[in-house]
Amino acid sequence: MDCPDYILSILGEDLLSRIYAFIDDESDRKSFRTTCKVFYRVDSQYRTHLRVRRLEFLPQLLSNFTCITSLDLSVCPRVDDGSVAVVLHYGSAPGFQPGWTGRLRRLILRRSCGLKFYGLEMLVRACRFLEVVDVSYSCSFGDMEASALSCAAEVTDLRLDKCLGVTDVGLAKIAVGCPKLERLSLKWCFEITDLGIDLLSKKCVNLKHLDISYLKVTSESLRSIARMEKLEVLEMVGCCLVDDVGMHYLGNGCPLLQVLDISRCDGLSLSALISIIKGHSDLLQLHASYCFFELHMDPICHFVDLKNLKTVTLDGARVAYSCFQIISTSCKFLVEIGLGKCKGVTDKGILELVSGCSNLKILNLTCCSDITDSAIMAIAESCEKLVCLKLECCNLLTDMSFYSLGSFCFILEELDLTDCSGVNDVGLSYLSKCSKLLCLKLGLCTNISGNGLSYIASNCAEMREIDLYRCTGVGDDGLAAVSMGCKKLKKLNISYCTKVTDRGLKWLSHLEVLSDLEMRGLMDVSGAGLTAVAAGCRGLAELDLKHCENINDSGFWALGQYSKNLHQLNLSNCTISDVGLCLVMGNLTRLQDVKLVNLVNVSVNGFELALRASCARLKKVKLLASFRSLLSEEIIELLGERGCRIRWD
Repeated sequence: MDCPDYILSILGEDLLSRIYAFIDDESDRKSFRTTCKVFYRVDSQYRTHLRVRRLEFLPQLLSNFTCITSLDLSVCPRVDDGSVAVVLHYGSAPGFQPGWTGRLRRLILRRSCGLKFYGLEMLVRACRFLEVVDVSYSCSFGDMEASALSCAAEVTDLRLDKCLGVTDVGLAKIAVGCPKLERLSLKWCFEITDLGIDLLSKKCVNLKHLDISYLKVTSESLRSIARMEKLEVLEMVGCCLVDDVGMHYLGNGCPLLQVLDISRCDGLSLSALISIIKGHSDLLQLHASYCFFELHMDPICHFVDLKNLKTVTLDGARVAYSCFQIISTSCKFLVEIGLGKCKGVTDKGILELVSGCSNLKILNLTCCSDITDSAIMAIAESCEKLVCLKLECCNLLTDMSFYSLGSFCFILEELDLTDCSGVNDVGLSYLSKCSKLLCLKLGLCTNISGNGLSYIASNCAEMREIDLYRCTGVGDDGLAAVSMGCKKLKKLNISYCTKVTDRGLKWLSHLEVLSDLEMRGLMDVSGAGLTAVAAGCRGLAELDLKHCENINDSGFWALGQYSKNLHQLNLSNCTISDVGLCLVMGNLTRLQDVKLVNLVNVSVNGFELALRASCARLKKVKLLASFRSLLSEEIIELLGERGCRIRWD
């Protein structure tokens, strides 16, 4: 309906546009534009980002939204050369809104396995002012596609994560063709070597952010990187061939380096850490998780030089008490520290740490099993700015810890209590005072029930994610409380919550913005429960039904009819039939990733038909290895030609 005149007399479109600019959450923007025609027009005139789920709708959407500068095609089931040609043809047709390719600055093509050199080159040449391009996880991309990307001469931010076919040749073309690059991510591009990195360092002199994580590069690459005078961020996680010599090069180069991640670089010794600290006293972030077995005084004493350090992660190391003393007295601006799975973390060390680092916002104490209520009480009382606290497997905590968090940590947003045996309903009643909570992880907390969840639901209305994995005390009443109190919930894990029945799922159907639901092993859920969820939660994008063995085809038919936004689905160990599988795979037009293991009621012919019905859209499918010899060579080849990766389990 139209917006009432008396509102428009107060709020003109210019003022509405200013209000619109303050709405960050996409679901809130959706509510805004569906309110009335005037609000929709404001959204159309000022929206700059478009995330398209169906490529055939793109021409009309670009015609309606005339200010688009950012386009995300990563959730489209199928983007290929032909579809790109059609879209660009429409862009030049009479009556179509001209100039959208000239306005586009950001293009997201993640997992675009069907797009090849021809289509990519057409897009890049048409959108000649692109500044940001993301083709991550397009595993079939190789040097030809890299050559197409090199035509984007204005690009400053390029992400190529897991483009497995890109070699030094493709990287060389990008380095020469994209001289303005400031950010480049090559994570998991396994074919890139020292040679490519050396050429990159010579040609892309403006690089500020480089990610070479998991590449098979050696210290020779760090010799080249050390020459990058403008580099501020270097991520090199899992570069196992790099040694202390490379760190010495880095310590003497990159004068503007502020962020360094050497996590999982297990070829380094503590002298490498000393080299970095000595050469870069202005570091803001240092990540060295699972890199060193033990941290003692020699390297840590150099932390006195890191006066501006804001983030340090040391997960997996043995940390002495003296280390906490040095960090506490030297790093006064520290806002994040990661101590996950660190040995030697005790109450005494935590008390020392928070006595000097009262500005902490993020603290990871995962598997620090020796800490008790004393440490948590000190954290709560000293760190009033805390927004994220991870306490997985901290089994010595009692209600006193949760009382302290509820009494002092009023802006806490994320709390991980996975496998904390001391969590119960009383503790959740205390935690419910943290009304700003967005994410609460309670997996394996078997002492909580629906009563505890009702406390959380009644006070934490902003909640976006709840993990109840194997919370066997939680049943339908708990889900009822969540559905009534946490209307903004987007992600929920109720796997192996064995007391949940169809009644609980009917309550969940009221969560209209729920997009990710994991419900493995719910043996008392039938087709009626799945039908309720499918009909009510129309925004579901990811659904895991593994081991839900009592859901019949009626539930899967409802899934195929209502859940049109699903792009990831796990049906393993379900009792779906040939007909049900074909209906699901044929009707879910946005499905990209599906797991189909141990479907005992589905024949080989059923698999053939289902895969044929969806092969144009699928990007990844998981099947039993025994089916490799049973399925026809034709369907396996067809999936491969369409860019779908088959994982044989």
